[in-house]
Amino acid sequence: MEKDALQYLVDLKKEAEVIDDRCFIDPALREVKEPEAETLGITTLTGLVNYIQSEFDGDDSVIVQVVSPTQVRVLSRMKKDKSRDLFVSVKAIVPDFQFGQFYDTEAFNIKMQSLFLKNNDRDIILQVVGSIKEENVRTVGDDGVSQSVVARAGVGNAKNILVPNPVSLAPYRTFLEVQQPESEFIFRMKDGPYAAIFEADGGAWKNTAIRRIEEYLLRELDRDIKNGRIHVIA
Repeated sequence: MEKDALQYLVDLKKEAEVIDDRCFIDPALREVKEPEAETLGITTLTGLVNYIQSEFDGDDSVIVQVVSPTQVRVLSRMKKDKSRDLFVSVKAIVPDFQFGQFYDTEAFNIKMQSLFLKNNDRDIILQVVGSIKEENVRTVGDDGVSQSVVARAGVGNAKNILVPNPVSLAPYRTFLEVQQPESEFIFRMKDGPYAAIFEADGGAWKNTAIRRIEEYLLRELDRDIKNGRIHVIA
């Protein structure tokens, strides 16, 4: 069966017509497509750099495109039919945190410690959340930005404290090889008690992350870029 199929393709090739170096099969003029490379999946920028520098699959010139804070692609030059081979797709493994979703204080505390880089604002939030009494969150003079909550101030005592806003935090949102972008968030609490943070930078952190990925690749692939084999775009 495989032999018959191969012979069929050979016969089609004999009947093919070449137009501008592109092969078409008569009479319907169906184009014979060039073979496509199977995409290699990688999860780190280090793995991408090692793959490119190894020249394991040859030393052809390629484009390294920074698509987003979590994706980088390696593409071939444009082929005769104006398509490109996708040689490598790099997708970062990032932890799951739902911005804008309220978590109970225990879950929120754990996620803040494990999914965010340590900085002054993160520590303030942890102090506030860790001090909240198991009762309703008091919203004295809540103007949508400032918020007051009841927190423990020693054994058997409680006081009103101001929830900080806005806060600058650096969650893990891009490849670990680059510095995580720090951006502003709105920190809110409600009865339960529950806590949440809302993104407040309009997505500007994404541009920062893309630029840092580009800078990393330009630095690590400097030799290949200088000899014209690699072209990095972002």
